[in-house]
Amino acid sequence: MLALLPPPARAQPGEEVPFITTPDNVTLAMLQLAGVGPDDRVIDLGSGDGRIVITAARRFGARGLGVEIVPDLVARSRAAAARAGVAERVEFREQDLFKTDLSAATVITMYLLPEVNLQLRPALLQLAPGTRIVSHDWDMGDWWPDETLTVDAPEKTIGLEKKSRLHRWVVPARADGLWCGPAGTQLRISQRHQAVQALWQRGDRQWALQGRLDGRVLRLLGTAGTPLQARVQDERLVVEAPATEAVTLARAGGERCSP
Repeated sequence: MLALLPPPARAQPGEEVPFITTPDNVTLAMLQLAGVGPDDRVIDLGSGDGRIVITAARRFGARGLGVEIVPDLVARSRAAAARAGVAERVEFREQDLFKTDLSAATVITMYLLPEVNLQLRPALLQLAPGTRIVSHDWDMGDWWPDETLTVDAPEKTIGLEKKSRLHRWVVPARADGLWCGPAGTQLRISQRHQAVQALWQRGDRQWALQGRLDGRVLRLLGTAGTPLQARVQDERLVVEAPATEAVTLARAGGERCSP
């Protein structure tokens, strides 16, 4: 899907996005950028003729769901899946993408209007940490991509530049706030999507750190080059490196750690 005209002030649920075919090499590059494999469930939002979901099943062994509001495209997708021999691994629904349960996805793909990307962003950020999202051409505002790839697209039917830009995000864990450990150990985190600033304290000593979240993995670096790596496990944060700092912290219920 792609916007042919500037988007309206606000896209409405159920509003159709013009269907533009994604070139096959771009489809393949999107799935490769997401690292799709046999254990994945791919949900394609605005699935058009179904080629992304079908390719995910046929080339990578994944399971998939295509969500499309145009009945004829849904019928074409189901027929194409049967011809490709992957009908048992994929499903296509005639459904409003805003009303779709995305919680089972490990990978989300989309080629939508920029405005629709922004409207979807809150729901995407609520998905399980580590879920990968790949968007064709359009980003998601100040949630900047973890990776952007430019792909030659000589078969692209719109625009003067025959290239596609693919953006990948990994849904970050929610780590913002204060985490408390034993013997005066604490980590105070300020998070904006995957970007993190933190203050690490052990006893009377403090270190200012900054870095990023890659799903549940938190990687921080201090001004003096001091690295810290931890894993966010819902209400626990496990410091894994350096080994001398290894400790488990709990999310604080208030603004202070208990003595």
